[in-house]
Amino acid sequence: MKSILAIIAAVLTIATALPGRAQSPSSSPKAAHPAAKPVADPALIDLAGYNDIIAKYRGKPLVVNFWATWCEPCRAEYPMIVELAKEYGPKGVSVIGVSLDDDSDMNLVRRFIARNQPGFPNYRQKPGIDMNSFYQGVSSAWHGTMPATFFYTRDGKLAGNFEGTRPREVFEGVFRALLSGSGAGTGK
Repeated sequence: MKSILAIIAAVLTIATALPGRAQSPSSSPKAAHPAAKPVADPALIDLAGYNDIIAKYRGKPLVVNFWATWCEPCRAEYPMIVELAKEYGPKGVSVIGVSLDDDSDMNLVRRFIARNQPGFPNYRQKPGIDMNSFYQGVSSAWHGTMPATFFYTRDGKLAGNFEGTRPREVFEGVFRALLSGSGAGTGK
């Protein structure tokens, strides 16, 4: 298990050195393209709900992508996350999305999800909660910069994260590292 965390740490360290586009939550909204069919609104979660989700996926590597329709880098990165989920899901990596959009952006959120057809669950940060406490509860080093992607090992431990975008190859390296450790806790 320690070697898997070392591999993930090495990939994350290299990726952190790469320039990544990130956007602060205070950025202004941008319009999304219309969608073909309506979708259900993402379930609302607070920090307790987030922790319940992480616990639900214990036993599988998990990738959590935080996004918002007003975040241009998020909109650019999300289709790649969808592609990686389709490729690595059958191999054992679970992916979920968490939107940080406000209630006023729900039409944009619905269209965004319908257009991208993620095939994985998406949630939305519950309005009215203490956002800084939510961010700090996810990771003490995170302050809400997006896009943000968090990587969890099979045992539910946070292995690392990206703030800002990264090239597909970097994401694939982390997905593969998560998978290579997937049998570590099973005695195989």
